[in-house]
Amino acid sequence: MNPPTMIDREQLLEELIEIGLALTNERDLYALLDRILEAARRFTRAEAGTLFLCEGDHLRFAVVQNDLLERKLGKSEMQQRLQAEPLRLSEPSLAGHVAQTGALINVADAYASGVHETRTFNQRFDTASDYSTRSVLVVPLQDLTGSIVGVLELLNAIDDSGAIVPFEPDHEKLIRALASQAAVAIRSARLEDLSFRDSLTELYNRRYFALRIDEEVKRHTRFGHPLSLVVLNIDRFKQLNADRGPALSDEVLREVARQLVKHSRSFTIIARLDGDDFAALLANTPKAGAVTYSQRIRGLIESHPFAHGTVTASFGVAGLPADAASAEGLIAAAQRALSEAKGLGPNRVTAL
Repeated sequence: MNPPTMIDREQLLEELIEIGLALTNERDLYALLDRILEAARRFTRAEAGTLFLCEGDHLRFAVVQNDLLERKLGKSEMQQRLQAEPLRLSEPSLAGHVAQTGALINVADAYASGVHETRTFNQRFDTASDYSTRSVLVVPLQDLTGSIVGVLELLNAIDDSGAIVPFEPDHEKLIRALASQAAVAIRSARLEDLSFRDSLTELYNRRYFALRIDEEVKRHTRFGHPLSLVVLNIDRFKQLNADRGPALSDEVLREVARQLVKHSRSFTIIARLDGDDFAALLANTPKAGAVTYSQRIRGLIESHPFAHGTVTASFGVAGLPADAASAEGLIAAAQRALSEAKGLGPNRVTAL
């Protein structure tokens, strides 16, 4: 594989300018990170890549792209296998080493990179997905304060013949520039996030939900991708609050919120709208998929060992384009479905 040319650098500059402009307009962090990872793969001709976010004691798979696995497994199955568990910083891995040290890693063969205390290739994701990693380029996402907010990992550079080759050292500076853009996007999103969070549950609040559903409806109108909305509330919550008091009721709300986040995809928008009313906005998901999701969450809440006993919830599901043509219409349709579910009895999922 040849080192980057003047044309490559000009194209990268144009890409950086476009991404810089997008930073001021694009509220969907994951769409922006997906674009940054795609650009990094294009300039290095990487077969696959992952963008991790640093979250406490682990790295979370924020964006995953892998051409080979996507063809073999399909995008949904690929993401499920790779994003099932976070990468804990306590287990040796190249990405974890970069997150903790800030050092760039560029190795021609991950399996022959040597065994160190932390700088060791973690094979469990290859094993889980039946993939073979060879060349690896790992770059820290370091913001202007010097904090490492994530890691960009590129796998298997491909040459003109289709063979896996090492990543060019000259590509390292180019990818660092893209990594800097990603770090700015992540820090900006986290600062903005503070004003969009519900203080009790740490879920997104109604204000953020209103912005995102408008954006997703516009995206649906433009590209035709399915969009579904799930609204739910806790059965007999007012009675629970009256009988057990606000402290226990608040803990139930927090635990329901934790279950929603834990068992939803990273790009699903989970919000607390008001009181015990929650919403899940599922982009690129048809209504049938949203019903399946709701039934799964319903069962998880019902079986969860809450401190005071069993808790159940009722769900209403609606989708575009079947049930509405606007954000307001989609919300109204999902609320009608929820009312039907509540009317039929607790612990139900109803779709229009």
